[in-house]
Amino acid sequence: MSTYVILANWTDQGARNITASPTRLDAARDLLKSMGGDFKLFFMTMGKYDMVIVCEAPDDAVAARFNLQLAMQGNIRTQTLKAFPEAAYREVIRSVS
Repeated sequence: MSTYVILANWTDQGARNITASPTRLDAARDLLKSMGGDFKLFFMTMGKYDMVIVCEAPDDAVAARFNLQLAMQGNIRTQTLKAFPEAAYREVIRSVS
């Protein structure tokens, strides 16, 4: 499984329907699970981003499809970062000549 950090902001539509946000979060969690992934952490945040999600997906294509399906709903905009756990980080650094 690959790990991803999703930085999300509500769109105007998402903010207008803010009370439905918890239901949308549950639906997003279920969607990712149906694609073989899993939410690890979710935070509502203050500052540049409204929400931060740490999740796992089987591969980049699944993560991309998940993000596209979220975007199609029109409630959030996302930036997704692929995250390397410490063991992978150490392996990458060891491989640098």
